[in-house]
Amino acid sequence: MSHEQFEILSNQAVAACAILYFLVFLAQVAAWVTRPRVAAESTSVEAQGQGGVAVAAPPATGGPVSDRSDYWSRIALTLTVFAALVHFVALVSRGLAADPVRVPWGNMYEFTLTGTFVVVALYLAMYKRFSLAWMAPVVSLFVLTVLMLDVLVLYEPVTPLRDALQSPWLVIHVVAAILATGAFTIGGMCSVLYLVKERALARGRGTTGYLASVPELRSLDRLAYRWHAFAFPVWTFAALIAGPIWAEHAWGSYWNWDPKEVWAFITWVVYAGYLHARATAGWKGSRACWVALIGLATLWFNFVGINFFFGSGSQHSYAVEVVSRVVGG
Repeated sequence: MSHEQFEILSNQAVAACAILYFLVFLAQVAAWVTRPRVAAESTSVEAQGQGGVAVAAPPATGGPVSDRSDYWSRIALTLTVFAALVHFVALVSRGLAADPVRVPWGNMYEFTLTGTFVVVALYLAMYKRFSLAWMAPVVSLFVLTVLMLDVLVLYEPVTPLRDALQSPWLVIHVVAAILATGAFTIGGMCSVLYLVKERALARGRGTTGYLASVPELRSLDRLAYRWHAFAFPVWTFAALIAGPIWAEHAWGSYWNWDPKEVWAFITWVVYAGYLHARATAGWKGSRACWVALIGLATLWFNFVGINFFFGSGSQHSYAVEVVSRVVGG
């Protein structure tokens, strides 16, 4: 196959996996609809400490599941696996489309394509260990939305890597950054669901519908912490070790006060504060979730916002040209 054919294959694979992610969401909706509506038999005071209200709560696994609901959940998982495989084909063929062949993360479009794949891959890798079936609609809808924006706003044709990217540190730095971004994002999803379910329980809801399948607050809080605890050392390596080493190789200085470097450090400080507060001050629940979401906001602002507001003055300009063209018309 020629490079042009590989690029076409990549574009077609992106469209195909987006359709599959949409089908995953529909299958999960079918699983909700067919879930039996059984009231919880026990009460819980898990909301105490965040309002002191005793509310009815389902078991940690989300209550009973009918055969039809289980069938649709298995369909959703199967479709997610197929979507991830097609997503991977899109990545590989994107790299093979370049001349010479290169890694598929030389610009924002490719970084986003890879980042969404990592979110799905991490979800599938931890699916059985943490019983993550309840996350399927959140993950699929998030990935589908980001992929649509990626294609509509950030897409650009395949081009060779710029001189600053011609380094093995590209692979080391970007792989670590993408892995940490994916884990932080999933941790953020758990934090959002914690806040939503806590609010619903405080109002006497949250025991039916989708929230009935979401684990209890204590389990959600612990799961969010585990994702963040995994992502933080990876981000530390990517932003404060591999990044500066690559900067020295590319620009002759370990630290250049580039906007992306500064915001990467801000992200590190916020997440360090999150983990420190949990370890020393015992912060849990909603307070910890809000800090985690602030960290996620700085992470995504570094990825997207910096490109809109500081793109022209960034040494990472290879990542912002498309955004600059969109904003500038």
